[in-house]
Amino acid sequence: MDFVELLPVFMFGALAILLFSGYPVAFILGGVGLAFGIIGIFSGEFMFIQFRSLPSRIFGGIMESLILTAIPMFIFMGTMLEKSGIARDLLNCLQVLLRRVPGGLALAVTLMGTILAATTGIIGASVIMMSLLALPVMLKRNYDAELATGTIAASGTLGILIPPSIMLVIMADLLSRSVGNLFVAAVFPGLILSGLYFAYIVIRCTINPSLAPPLPKDIGPQTTMGVLGMVLRSFVPPVILIACVLGSILAGLATPTEAAGVGALGAILLGLFNLVLLPAMGVKEIHFDGDADSSLEGHAAKGGLGVELKHFWDTLKDVVERTALTNAMIFGIFIGATLFSFVFRSLGGDDLVIDAVEALGLGSWGLLFLIMGLVFVLGFFFDWIEITLIVLPVFAPAIALLDFGDHVAKIEVTYWFAILLAVNLQTSFLTPPFGFALFYLKAVAPKTIKIQQIYRGIIPFVMLQLVGLALVAIFPEIALWLPRQLFN
Repeated sequence: MDFVELLPVFMFGALAILLFSGYPVAFILGGVGLAFGIIGIFSGEFMFIQFRSLPSRIFGGIMESLILTAIPMFIFMGTMLEKSGIARDLLNCLQVLLRRVPGGLALAVTLMGTILAATTGIIGASVIMMSLLALPVMLKRNYDAELATGTIAASGTLGILIPPSIMLVIMADLLSRSVGNLFVAAVFPGLILSGLYFAYIVIRCTINPSLAPPLPKDIGPQTTMGVLGMVLRSFVPPVILIACVLGSILAGLATPTEAAGVGALGAILLGLFNLVLLPAMGVKEIHFDGDADSSLEGHAAKGGLGVELKHFWDTLKDVVERTALTNAMIFGIFIGATLFSFVFRSLGGDDLVIDAVEALGLGSWGLLFLIMGLVFVLGFFFDWIEITLIVLPVFAPAIALLDFGDHVAKIEVTYWFAILLAVNLQTSFLTPPFGFALFYLKAVAPKTIKIQQIYRGIIPFVMLQLVGLALVAIFPEIALWLPRQLFN
């Protein structure tokens, strides 16, 4: 091969090197694409006039994609649940309900991560929120620091897989597949991962109870009516929101985009309920540390209804601002990735990848293992969105040609592959040195928590994620059975 034919290889290598620079990913993707487009012009492999098609690809593709309109609404929903205190109250409730189970507080964190994952997929918000709420209390209850940090980090990453997931929305767009089918296919794999976490915590804490001392009996409501009131206030509302969002998708009543709109509205109503109506009615909070009365006996809201409404309005403005910033970052990366993939394909990158795969003679299983191994290794250094926008455009043509015989029907291969990739990408949040969930946790953890403890704490959970990946690979029905039943 001459220099011109190897331009896609150099382009991919330049991207891999520059991603370590710490410069914004959107600018790196776009900059590398632009630079190699210019190199392609001088080498005769690319024409300047081809850049004219980029605006139509961006504004006629990304900006007009109805699938991607779900992203800002899901971001809004997750941020609203965090800022309105819904998530905090949910964790308070779950730790009381699970107090008799070994590792009850760790299980409450896991269950909370599962519930939050089924309402939104904002990993950073989930990890930070649970770190702030649960980690100090777990340490105060003499929980093992490694178990506590590992549980929080792993549970917070479930939102990247369990629908509605922003990652699945992006994958569906890149692979030109139904996001509804991907959402349904991800339900059981996500729940299996959550179940693996549950089993690990219960077994380990049963063998060694000193890792997770039980919750004192004097914390939380002491009467049946108190417990019932706590469940009605803190557990039922998020479950209703899940039923509205995920249930409408599974039942075929709404598209994921429509369900995202319902979820955003539901989050606003829950925020009103938690920040305005309950304080106005004099309903007390369920305190995590047990320092205050957690019963439902009322007291007058301080400052009256006007103050509570102002608090809600300030919260809403903060949520909108954070949503806009997060959304701008994601779509900036989309624009850069569009430029990168367009130039990569124009320089013959697709043909180069397919020819390389055929030359290696790996076969479908060999290529699958190669991609999964590559993604796992990339997860040590890059975020999931970077890996997704790099790997899928490069390997999408080869993925469409995979054939696994009777193991997976050819029409289902892309959906199965997407779920395998999604499970694999969960490890990118937990694997050092650049596991973002670990950074989020360390940023808000008490100073007594060392990064070495966090690294040791996540090792069992990374292994459990790989077990989940193996299960979905060996038994594809885990991902494909439910879509078959619902969508044939």
